[in-house]
Amino acid sequence: MKNIIAIVILGCFVITLPNAFAQNPADPIHVLVWDERQPAQASAYQDFLGNEIAKGLVKQSSEFKVRSVALDDTEQGLTAGNLEWADVIIWWGHVRQSEVPNEKARLIVDYIRSGKLDLIALHSAHWARPFIEAMNWRSVEDAKQHFQSKGWKGEFLIESIKPPRERTVPIHGSELTPSYFGYKKNQRQFQAIVHLPWCCFPDYRPDGAPGTLTVQSPDHPISKGLPPTIQVPRTEMYNEPFHVPQPDEVIFKETWTKGEKFRSGMVWNIGKGKVFYFRPGHETYPVYKQPEMIQILQNACLWLGR
Repeated sequence: MKNIIAIVILGCFVITLPNAFAQNPADPIHVLVWDERQPAQASAYQDFLGNEIAKGLVKQSSEFKVRSVALDDTEQGLTAGNLEWADVIIWWGHVRQSEVPNEKARLIVDYIRSGKLDLIALHSAHWARPFIEAMNWRSVEDAKQHFQSKGWKGEFLIESIKPPRERTVPIHGSELTPSYFGYKKNQRQFQAIVHLPWCCFPDYRPDGAPGTLTVQSPDHPISKGLPPTIQVPRTEMYNEPFHVPQPDEVIFKETWTKGEKFRSGMVWNIGKGKVFYFRPGHETYPVYKQPEMIQILQNACLWLGR
């Protein structure tokens, strides 16, 4: 294998590597850290949140080769070379989510579905277009399986209903999404109407109140080496219900002293790949300077990348 040279320039990791996926356990895992790099991060991160995560991963394990890219980079950091190189993308987005084209989000999900890439969506990346696209795809697949489990056979005609506006917040008492409705068109066809997930939740509170992260799946590789509970001294609160498809695995749950709760670590199978959503964070709190948070990302990258 060719020699590997890591160069750090102004917080951006540039790696020279052969263009190959990590198939052999001896190969490095290629992690692409994508960050919106909003100015508000400066109150908690001197060199942006994404660079903090990238440096933490490199420091934590020699098994990673990391590139840290940003929204304002060429092609928003999502060049064909970067996507072909990566095994895992860690995604941090917030106020500029809609600047990522839908076509690029669909391309990323195509990579995930084919098993070439996995996605870790952090905190407010619940509204990142690649995450939404993955949840939409999964919702349609779940609808097909739902009706097949009820005995329906024949041709599916799928009509998808999207939320009327991006980045709108559902209220308590709303019907949970995704949801499905089907009706017969004839004896060989039926129409399945899929109300796609809102990918949001009714309550949030960015006051920096502490949260408690509790491990729900202690034997899962993402939980390796972690204590049963982790205190997050300052974080933003999200409160259920989270409008997303039923996850395949719930790794963490999070609670706050005012009674709010959230499924804060969830995994979905998306074709041959996976999406891991990890909730803790806020751009103005140093959540990803906390060693346990970096360890969780390290565990997730090792599990997904292998």
